[in-house]
Amino acid sequence: MSIVITAFERSPDGGKGLARDTRVRWALEETAQPYDVRPVSFQAMKEDAHLALHPFGQIPTYEDGDLALFETGAIVLHVAEHHAGLLPDDACGRARAIAWMFAALNTVEPPILDLTIARLVEGDRAWSRERLPLVEDRIRYRLRQLSAHLGDADWLDGAFSAGDLMMVSVLLRLRASGLLDEFPNLAAYVARGEARPAYRRAFAAQQALNSGRPG
Repeated sequence: MSIVITAFERSPDGGKGLARDTRVRWALEETAQPYDVRPVSFQAMKEDAHLALHPFGQIPTYEDGDLALFETGAIVLHVAEHHAGLLPDDACGRARAIAWMFAALNTVEPPILDLTIARLVEGDRAWSRERLPLVEDRIRYRLRQLSAHLGDADWLDGAFSAGDLMMVSVLLRLRASGLLDEFPNLAAYVARGEARPAYRRAFAAQQALNSGRPG
């Protein structure tokens, strides 16, 4: 049986690669694992069949034989641990790569998601103009720390790993805000991630689904 993941039938981002299934697609492409995609509508995400796979009614999900997983970080970690290409061979290097995965999801992404909410959901509130600079400054604080760690290196800890895959995916959400451009080494870091053939295949597949073209 082949791996099956779920994705938005029509992604809210219109196929720009920001939906979380792109992260899973990228991991599968980096590890040369064939997979199928089952598109899910917003209505289907609320139904019992999908909730049995993802109790919070989100995407993506991952199925491989008897195994069903939800949560992007858990899926990417599972792929990385079972297929070569995303984790170093040495135990210490593997542990550090996993730590960077958690840092991307738990430390860097939350204020970035807060910015999305501040602009798209709270933008018409009377207090929005006062709050927005505070949200942006929290992001800048994390970006300064990340930029200082990265320095002039290509990747976060030696060779490209699942930690970089997750961090680049998170930072891509900042492109429209202009905040990433304030940190040239981080902007270049994201560009290196996007230039990887595996990412380009994942992006093209997600874009094709949203345009109605065959993947």
